[in-house]
Order: sequence, then structure tokens, then C-alpha cells
Amino acid sequence: MSPRPPLPPFTLETATRKVRMAEDAWNSRDPQRVSLAYTEDSWWRNRSDFLQGRPAIVAFLTRKWERELDYRLIKELWAFHGNRIAVRFQYEWHDGAGQWFRSHGNEQWEFDENGLMRRREASINDVPIAAGERKFLWQGVQRPLDFPGLSGLGL
Repeated sequence: MSPRPPLPPFTLETATRKVRMAEDAWNSRDPQRVSLAYTEDSWWRNRSDFLQGRPAIVAFLTRKWERELDYRLIKELWAFHGNRIAVRFQYEWHDGAGQWFRSHGNEQWEFDENGLMRRREASINDVPIAAGERKFLWQGVQRPLDFPGLSGLGL
């Protein structure tokens, strides 16, 4: 398996870079691309869903982005140690009826020696918002480097 830098043990700089790389991949809304950051047998808990392996990750993300439309995500490093990273995140999306939501969550990640995530646990809550309350309004798929993160937005 090819290494996927940055590799553990993480420093503040490498953990921050790993978080931004994950954010950029998830904002692509490309399940195949996202799945490549995980081990072949990666274990996930996402809300009340439990899954294992890249094929299950691709299927899960495909379903997710079919219902979470115009998805835009910001992740922020919370803590790190050795081969583990904790993040907080928020994302905005709307359903098929046009109702907007801001989803708030925390994740714990564990990486193997090649920098692939072997475990991901996510707790997420969805809050309905009005379209005028949206904050993640950048153009394009990837959040521009000069667009503020969660702390910069006061979130």
C-alpha cells in the first residue's frame, strides 16, 4: 500500500494539513476519491450507521450526497496525539424540498503507519436553518484558502 502523507506521528502542522486534505476531499463529493484516504477494511461509525471497508464507504457516501444537496463542509483540528486526530466540523446542505440545514459534528480518526484512516467515529446533529442564515458561501467546490474556518466565522 502506498503511503498517504502526512504520516503519523502527527505534529500540529501535519495534523492541520491532514484535516484540510480531508475537508477538500469531502467537498469534492466524490465517494471514490474520499474512500482512498481509508484502509481497505476501515471501520466507521457515522451517527447510527456502522460500516466497514471501502465498498461500504463508497455506497454510504453515494447515498449521503444524493440526499444532502449542495453540501459544503468546514473541518477544524480539535486535538491530536500520535496516530490519532480529533476534529470538529460543520456542513451546510439542503434536502430535495429546499430546506437548508447546518450539521454540527465531531470525529475521531485513527491512522495506520501509511497515513490511511483505519477508524472513523462521527457524531452529528442537524439543525434546520433559513437560506439567509447560510455562511458557507464560497464559489467552487474547495473552500478558498482565504475563506475563514469555523472559529473565524464565530461558529
